[in-house]
Formats: sequence, structure tokens, C-alpha cells
Amino acid sequence: MGTKAAGRSPGYIMAVWGATIATSGCAAALGYSIHDHASQDAIATTLALAAGAILAMIADTMMPEAFEEGGRLVALVTVTGFLVAFIISHLFG
Repeated sequence: MGTKAAGRSPGYIMAVWGATIATSGCAAALGYSIHDHASQDAIATTLALAAGAILAMIADTMMPEAFEEGGRLVALVTVTGFLVAFIISHLFG
């Protein structure tokens, strides 16, 4: 159930997202400064952990609602999106 559907006010929702954005920005800046001179293995490990966390969040939070609203086509679209992202990262990365 979404925050709005749970009866939270727009101000509360904006505050939670604002805090999330600020925390994420600080974490990104800290990670950049810490990993500025890190080895390729350390960077690869960090990126793999971050990707796993994103996939876990999508699977737990977003996919059930997407399947409920969009049906089985959601799986194909999701896989296609990951494939396109993979191809782009290898062409331009």
C-alpha cells in the first residue's frame, strides 16, 4: 500500500522524499570521496551490492503492484529494460 493510500498528508510524503533525496545525495558524495582511489575490485563489489539492493527493492515493493495493475506483460517489459540498460552500459561505459 502506498503512502498516500495509507492516509498520509502531502506534506509528510514530501518530507519523507526530501529526506530520502538528501540522504542519498550525501551517501553518493561520501561514496565518491571514499572510492576515489579505490581498486577496481572494490568499486565492482560496491556496484554489485548497490545493484542487488535496487533489485531487492523492485522485487519487494514495485513488482507485486505492477503485476496486479499490468498483468504478465510486466515481466517482459522489466527484462527488456534490464537488457537495454546492460547494452547501453557496455556500449557507452
